[in-house]
Order: sequence, then structure tokens, then C-alpha cells
Amino acid sequence: MAVNDKQKRYLRGLAHQLKPVVMIGNKGLTETVLAEIHNALDHHELIKVRVSGQEKAGRTEMMNEIADKTSSNLIMSIGHIGSFYRPAQEPTIQLPGKKAK
Repeated sequence: MAVNDKQKRYLRGLAHQLKPVVMIGNKGLTETVLAEIHNALDHHELIKVRVSGQEKAGRTEMMNEIADKTSSNLIMSIGHIGSFYRPAQEPTIQLPGKKAK
């Protein structure tokens, strides 16, 4: 599900106070790390991920890869931190511009 600009601004506001729940170290994006990101997105919908040990181009590529492999939206990327959003089966975050079911 793609989010529009207004929804991204809203999600950035919610993500601002969050702490990273997954940290990626020097070994990079392993299957175990991807599984942990999937679990965190299932549970929280909106998470932050910290990528360490990479240059800027590598971090950007890795964050885009995370978004692709987890079917999530990259909401923002600042330095080593990326915020990702994927709605749950029963979403708890109500996005602006969407009608409640």
C-alpha cells in the first residue's frame, strides 16, 4: 500500500518519538534481521531501523531493500535511521485521508 505525501508527514510526526527497534550491524541485512523487521512491522506497524557500518550510498540502498523485501513504505531516512510503515491486518494507526471501516 502506497502512502501519499500528507500521510507520510503524519507518519513522520508519529515516528519522531520512536526509538529504533532493529539495529543492523556490520554483517548487513541477513535473513534473521529481515525476519525481525517483519515481526516488528506486524506488531507495531511503524518502526525505526538503525543501519551501522555503511557509507551513505550503502545505507540508502539497504533501506530501499528493506522496504522492498518487507513490502513496507520508507517514510523517512535521516543519517543512520530509517522509518518504515506497513499497515497491520487490523491497523491501529489511522492515516489521514482514509475512511475508517
